[in-house]
Amino acid sequence: MMRDRIAKLGGDNLLLQREPIGVVAALIPFNYPIYTLMRKIAPALIAGNTVVARPSNNTPSSALEVARAVRDCGFPPGAINILAMTHQVAQTVCTHPKVGMITLTGSVGAGRKVLEYSQVNIAKSSLELGGKTPAIIEADADLEQAAAAVVASRTTHCGQLCTAIERVYVQDSVHDRFVGLLRGHMRARSFGDRMREPSAMGPLINANARLNIHQMVSRAIDDGAVLECGGFIPGGPGWFYPPTLLTGCRQDMEIVQEEVFGPVLPVLRYQSTEDALEMANDHQFGLSSVIYTENYRKAMQVANNIEAGEVYINRIPADPYQGYHSGWKRSGLGGDDGKHGMLDFTQTRLVIQSW
Repeated sequence: MMRDRIAKLGGDNLLLQREPIGVVAALIPFNYPIYTLMRKIAPALIAGNTVVARPSNNTPSSALEVARAVRDCGFPPGAINILAMTHQVAQTVCTHPKVGMITLTGSVGAGRKVLEYSQVNIAKSSLELGGKTPAIIEADADLEQAAAAVVASRTTHCGQLCTAIERVYVQDSVHDRFVGLLRGHMRARSFGDRMREPSAMGPLINANARLNIHQMVSRAIDDGAVLECGGFIPGGPGWFYPPTLLTGCRQDMEIVQEEVFGPVLPVLRYQSTEDALEMANDHQFGLSSVIYTENYRKAMQVANNIEAGEVYINRIPADPYQGYHSGWKRSGLGGDDGKHGMLDFTQTRLVIQSW
């Protein structure tokens, strides 16, 4: 009797499988040519894919040393392919029918190109694009700690980090004091040959980058910003640019709205936390964000309302590997790092078995 009843019952067992995509094309930026390369290659391989990686033509040498190491350590031929190539060759690779995914860290313009490439074969895209990290400085923050950290973020690698703090919103009652602290730290930050002075800030990637940054600073000053320090092209060899602090900035200024990717820091005033949030969110990018405060309610208010993929409380951005590095708005699609970053390199198959 019981056996007959069980036989009449039925249903479906569902099994969701994660499968490799196949061939992944990885496009690597100049600013962290080893870190970003491994950030793409490792999860792609773990997920069972093979990789064709194109390093930036500005910094190919270190990636080619990785290629040498891959060969010498005995990886199966063809599992990892690291190739310097022109834009035309990169397009050919990305639009090859065997490429099932294109992953890029780069500019918004480069991201748009990848989306064009992905349309050819409907390849999956993972894009980490521009950033304009806002830092909100509340009146109750540890101002000394915050100022030192903000300047460190803005000047590390000469500001050529997509998550580096790019704009600072300071509560009005502590604005002047905080600007004084920023000015002191910026002026104390040396720049030059790191072979002679390892703690010095290094150069920009090339002459065009320096010229573009200097022109942005000049336009900001013409538009009413106050130059507190820096803002000049130094003499001598190398594409160096000094730490530059701008106050009196407005939300609609180019220097606030566009990614600088250099050691330039615009500062804006605000009255309430709500005002700061509104200005921080009034932006095309949404990669990282920062708040300095000793009030956990304000910290949670910002964390729950900021339009960004990451929120750092009382610390500067650092991309923890176990997290998930993913941008909102024009800062990208998909993401890197952690479990979710690895799963981005897979596709799913649903198996349904009736019984």
